[in-house]
Amino acid sequence: MTLMNRKFTQIGFAAALLAGWPGSAPVSPEAVVLAGGCYWGVEAVFEHLRGVTSVTSGFAVPAVDPGTPPGPRGPRHTTYAEAVRILYDPTQISHSQLLEVFFAVAHDPTLIDRQGPDVGPEYRSAIFVDSAEEARLAGDYVARLESAKVFPRPIATEIVTLRRFREAAPDQQDFVARHPNDPYVVANDLGKLDALRRRFPALYRAP
Repeated sequence: MTLMNRKFTQIGFAAALLAGWPGSAPVSPEAVVLAGGCYWGVEAVFEHLRGVTSVTSGFAVPAVDPGTPPGPRGPRHTTYAEAVRILYDPTQISHSQLLEVFFAVAHDPTLIDRQGPDVGPEYRSAIFVDSAEEARLAGDYVARLESAKVFPRPIATEIVTLRRFREAAPDQQDFVARHPNDPYVVANDLGKLDALRRRFPALYRAP
């Protein structure tokens, strides 16, 4: 992660990606579903963003065409991924800014079927979309990251159509906020919030 963070700093992440990109307008008027490992930490990151109205942890299942072979952007799995459903006000924060935080802070998109100590397809990196246009814009965004060589390894993030999102149990919601001293949270999630505050001060919202 040290090399990745250095690379973000060197290229000026926001300026390099957002300037002049027509997809900077929100893809969805108010919702996006993202998977980036254990939903506790991903949820906590987005709960601290101005313009985000709610974040729900849950399980996202892709809609997969069985005739479509797996590819660098398509699904490798048909099973669920731990994910968060983010509702946001597009007049305060754009879809592209949400993706910027997702890739820069919330997880490491170069890892395949794992994040930190968690291993398995449920911890894969994915952007769930509900239209061909959303898929195209998400693909363009990832292509810009790769063209800028932001990461030292290829991006493994899938871009897939959402078939179903099921909310996790109530005791799984707002987990980091309710259990800030949990050993897993201390080791894997609090650092993400520190990085969010440092790197996105204009977007950061204190609890």
